[in-house]
Amino acid sequence: MNLSIAHLGPPGNYSEQAALFYVNWLAKTQSKQAVLCSYPSIAQSLKAVAHKSAMLAVVPAENSIEGSVTMTMDAMWQLDSLHIELALVMPIVHVLISCASSLDSIKTVYSHPQALAQCQAWLERFLPDVQSIATNSTTETLEKLETEEGAATISSQRAAQLYNLPILAAGINDHPDNCTRFWVVSLGSTQNLNQDSLQDLKPITNKRHTSLAFSLRANIPGALVKALQIFAQLNINLSRVESRPTKRSLGEYLFFIDLEADIQDERMQAALKELSTYTEVIKIFGSYNVLSTREM
Repeated sequence: MNLSIAHLGPPGNYSEQAALFYVNWLAKTQSKQAVLCSYPSIAQSLKAVAHKSAMLAVVPAENSIEGSVTMTMDAMWQLDSLHIELALVMPIVHVLISCASSLDSIKTVYSHPQALAQCQAWLERFLPDVQSIATNSTTETLEKLETEEGAATISSQRAAQLYNLPILAAGINDHPDNCTRFWVVSLGSTQNLNQDSLQDLKPITNKRHTSLAFSLRANIPGALVKALQIFAQLNINLSRVESRPTKRSLGEYLFFIDLEADIQDERMQAALKELSTYTEVIKIFGSYNVLSTREM
């Protein structure tokens, strides 16, 4: 049976490109076949896995210029039992696609908020008076470029080829080493943990990174420091720390962290046990390897 893999659509965007890398990697390393299923948003891609409409989802997690993709973080917290199988790091090279005759003819630039932000300096330099409009995807508005005068979209070279549209400018991202980390997510062993459920942790072998999130028991001075010091004291490196609103009350936050350790490590087991004394809920999203698409 073919694997069904959800991703942000329409076809041609970076999420689909990352999913295609993963499909090719599966075919080469595990002789597995897969079919891609596009969804209108990142959240809906993850919901497809949570609701068993798809077996996996490939979603953007973090960009080297603009940081974490908040829709992914929020959906991972809100949905139950999602598990990160693998992380893929893919170079991102933006191009400006338009049927306009020149940059001077551009009136509106459409794209995903992350893409617009990753090209902010270029837009301010070359299109300072042009309106930027955020969309759900870098490919959502490509079909309207031939009918809307002065419209342009920031997307990928592959998208321009798929839709047979001209590229007005290439390599417009503000930093040449622009990369996005994608997560391959399944309906698996993600666990909501408290003090009573730590003994139920299932070891995951041969992994090098762990992602988790937690909410604090109380918003008091030193609460977050005490939680994070646990990892420093056990010599576990944190590669990312980020807060997101709980959406319950102004000033209440969730904290997402990535750690350079495996959940089966004795230090991690000890850290989680102690962390539970300071937190309301802990969600472990999984331990996983990180692969570069350059090597796949």
